This record gives sequence, structure tokens and C-alpha cells, in this order.
Amino acid sequence: MAERVEQRLEDRIPELEQLERVGLFTRKEIRAVLRKASALEYKIQRRALRKEDFINYIQYEVNLLELIKKRRARIGYSFKKDEIENSILHRVHCLFKRATGKWKEDIQLWLSHVAFCKQWNAKHELSKVFSSLLAIHPNKPALWIMAAKWEMETRLSSESARHLFLRALRFHPECPKLYQEYFRMELMNAEKQRKEKKVFEQAKMNLGEFSYPEEILNGEMARIIYRDAAQKIKGAEFHLAVLSIAKLFDFTQDLQKEILESLQTRYADDPLTWDYMARRELEMESKQSTEQTTKQMKITEMTQREERCCAVFEEAVGAVPTEDMWKCYITFCIERYNRKTNSQGLKQKRLERTLSVFSKAHESSLLSEALYKQWVQLLLESSQFEKATEVAAAASKRFSQSVETWQMRLQVMIQLKSDDVTQCFEEAIKHVKSQGALPLWTLWVEWSEGTNSKEDTEALYQRSLQATTPAESATMKELYLNWTYRNGGYKKVKKVFTSLCENRPFSLDFFKKMIQIEKEQESCKMLHLREYYERALREFGSTGSELWLDYIKEELSHPQGKPENCGSIHWRAMKMLQGDLVEDFVSKYTLLQAGHS
Repeated sequence: MAERVEQRLEDRIPELEQLERVGLFTRKEIRAVLRKASALEYKIQRRALRKEDFINYIQYEVNLLELIKKRRARIGYSFKKDEIENSILHRVHCLFKRATGKWKEDIQLWLSHVAFCKQWNAKHELSKVFSSLLAIHPNKPALWIMAAKWEMETRLSSESARHLFLRALRFHPECPKLYQEYFRMELMNAEKQRKEKKVFEQAKMNLGEFSYPEEILNGEMARIIYRDAAQKIKGAEFHLAVLSIAKLFDFTQDLQKEILESLQTRYADDPLTWDYMARRELEMESKQSTEQTTKQMKITEMTQREERCCAVFEEAVGAVPTEDMWKCYITFCIERYNRKTNSQGLKQKRLERTLSVFSKAHESSLLSEALYKQWVQLLLESSQFEKATEVAAAASKRFSQSVETWQMRLQVMIQLKSDDVTQCFEEAIKHVKSQGALPLWTLWVEWSEGTNSKEDTEALYQRSLQATTPAESATMKELYLNWTYRNGGYKKVKKVFTSLCENRPFSLDFFKKMIQIEKEQESCKMLHLREYYERALREFGSTGSELWLDYIKEELSHPQGKPENCGSIHWRAMKMLQGDLVEDFVSKYTLLQAGHS
């Protein structure tokens, strides 16, 4: 191993001598580089290799390259790059090859090599990296797309990019993203060739050996890709994605028309198709506006366009009466309502339209739970409080087992200071299963704290402990303890704590809160703190190293503490803690002994 390391260090000598000779590094810095390189080399020559050692070595070499680059810029010296930088670059590539050869499954390592090649413009090396990467990970479409894009956009090789896409499609014959990017690449290639041909024609040059077939220039390759994909990939979403790509190119009108006709024929009942057709109306006459158009004319035109969109949506919800179709319609209306406008009339019209569509969807019983919430929010924002209450009640009737819907209704009633809040809480608890009802109980006790008497609130807390599941009751115990201390004082909270400790489960914060309360007292007694720590450790001693350390710190720092107890606490902690927690506890305990809190 030592011989190999020495050989590697000797290989560095020419570049280091050049660095010193040209004045980029001093003799002292060269020695420091050699020392660091020696240490790093020894780490990667061991039998038990660690990925972190390779990463650290690579990072050191990259930092060295960056430093050389900055010093070259500072002194204005740009020679001897073959002897200096290229030698380091070659070494980094070798390190990456060894690392990716050892840890082939680590995609991030491969991508780091790709990023390094791009940063230092190592095109030839990057081609080899992509070739190796795709041979090992052919099951990841994103990697094929990355390689093809690089071939097309950086190396300007449409043939290589096409070859990669065709290979990728053999592995992933039904991957929508691959087809979309292949489709985009062929259109980009067609656009590039059209521009080249135009430049030649403008310069009146003889095209000679350059041939520009009309099929390629008109995007026929992209049309073939689309037709092939359309047979394999089902769903309107793919057609719409391809159509949005085609719209980026101004020579694809016929192709766009074909995609649109196919979309309307195959997926006439898909909400996405109707959504697209409706939204198209917004763009229909956008190019007809002239400089003489007044502000009022623009508002009128926008109103007309939106009405045409809504007419298509109305036809859609009649033809495809589904929850998803209504969702598309309502989403469009909300988007238009949220758009900024200086016209109050247009804003009001959008609001009325949106609320009307919500009502129609509700009457059709095709409004989702999430949209009910949006409807209520919109009504509250527009100060239609009575209607908001009605809608929230209707939502809770339709989704009677949904905690979120009842929570929304109750929040509306609390906000509007309704007299029926208690009755509504009772109704909610009756309909909702006990598991998952915690948000309702926390909302109820929070409301009760500010509205009802202390006796009623305490009775509600005690009721919640019986009604919630054991896991959720732990949270309620914590809230109950906190409320008792705020409203009943220290003596009261001690009684409540003792009574609550009779029934498991508990949360760690429950005990921490009681410890904090005790420490806030003027006559803080270590006897009580020990009791609380012991109770907490019985429940969480095997999973919480911090709890043991806090207990030890308390014995050391409290006036009534007994430092001699720390040894036995440490011994118990070592027995109870599990797994990595033991190591964590030992290291922190050592720091504590050394005087670091």
C-alpha cells in the first residue's frame, strides 16, 4: 500500500513543480498539498474502503482546482494548463471511476461526476460517464432524458440524442415523459434546420451537400413519435402535454390540429379535455386587440371571453356530470376571481359567477369535501356569514364522518359567535369515530377555556380523557395539565398530575411540563423533581438519552441535589438505553463531565 501511495505522490511532482515555478503556489503551500494528498491517498488504499473518503478526496481536488483558477485570474497567468489543471482533472476522473465502480447503485455519486464533467467542460469524458451510467441504470428514464438533452443541446448532435431516445424506449415503451422529451427534441431539431436553411437562403449560398428534407422541416418525425405514443399511452393528460409542447413552435399548426382532433375523439368524456377546450376560449381573440383599445373595451372583451369559457364548462358538466368535471369548472372560476383587476364590476361578476357554480355543484351533490371548504372561505371573505353557516352545515351533513369538515363548521360558528356551538360539538362527537377526533376535542376545550366556567372546562377535559383513544388521550393530558396550572395554581396541578398518572399512556412532554412547573416554584424541591424524573424514566427511559442527562444535571446543579447519585443514574441509563442511544448518551455524558453543558 505504501508503495502505491508513494507512486501516486511522485506522479504529482511535475504539476506541483509547475505551480511553484509559475508563482501560483509557494514552497510552503506545495508541502501542505503533499501532506494532505498523502493522508487522503492512504485512506483510499485501505482494504475496507469508505465512500466518504473518496468524496473527501474528490472535494479536496475540486477545491484545489478552484483555488488555482482564482490565482490565475489574480495574477493574469493562463499558460501551462496541460501540465497543471489537466493532470488534476484526470486524477478526479479516476477517483470518480473507482468510486462509481465500487458503489454502482449510488445515483448521487454518478450525478456528481456528471456535474463535474459539465463544470470543467470534459465532453469526451462525460460521454463515457453517461454510457457507463445508462448501462448500469437503464431502468431510470430521467437519466436517459438527461443524456439525450446533453447530446442535443451541448454537443448539438441530434443523431446521438435520437439514438439514446430510441434505446430508452426499448427499456420503457410506455413512459409518457420519454415520449414527450423525444417529441420536443425532434421539433427542436426541425426548428434548428429551418433556421439554418433560412440563413443559407438569405446569404444566397449553394446548399451543396447540405440537405433539408421537407418532412424533417415540417416536423414529420415528431408526428410519427406522437402517433406511436398515442397507441401505447392512454389518457388525455399525455395528449395535452404533447399539445403544449407543439404550441411552442410556430410551424406545427397541422400537428396541433391533429393532436386536438385525436384528443376530442378519443377522450370526449375526460374532464381534462373539456377543461382545455373551455380555457382555449380565453386565447381565441387575444391577438385582435389594437393600440386604440380603451380600458373599458378590454374589460368588456375579457368578460365576453370568460362567459364563452363558462358556456363550454356548462356544456361540459351537462355532458360529463362528475365530481372531477365540476372541480375543473370551479377551479377555473376561482383562478379568474383571484386575478387582479382594477374593475370592481368585473371582480363582482367573477365572485357571483364562482358562488353560483359552487351552488350548482352542491345541488348536483357533486361537490368534494375540499371544495366545500373553499366555498365557505369565499363566503366569509365576502361577508356572507349566514350563507357560510348554511354551507358548513350542509357539508357536515354530507361528510358526517369527516373530522376536518366538522372542524371547519365549528370554526365558522365560533368565529360568528353562534349560540349553538356546544350543541354542534356534541353532534360532531356523536358522528365522528373516537379515533382521529383529537382535533375536535382540542378545539372544544380551547373554545371552552375562553367561554365557559372553570368547572365546565374541567369537566370537559375529564370527559375528553375517556372519549379519546389512548394515544390521543396523552395529548389531552398534557393540555389539561397546562390549563390546570394556569387556572388553579401549583397545589391544584400536583393533584391533577397524580390522578392523571394512574392511567397510561403518557407523552414525554407531559412529564417535562410538570418538571418545568416544579422548577418555576420559589421553593423548588429536589424530592419532587426526582419523583417526576423517575416516573418519566419508567415510561421513556429506554428511548430518551436526553432525559437521563437532564436528571444528572439536576442532581449536580440543584441546591438539594446529591451528586453522588449520578453514578447510579449513569449505570441505570446504560442498562436501559437501546441501540445507538447508548453511544449518544456516553459521548454527551463525557462532555458533561468535562464541563460542557
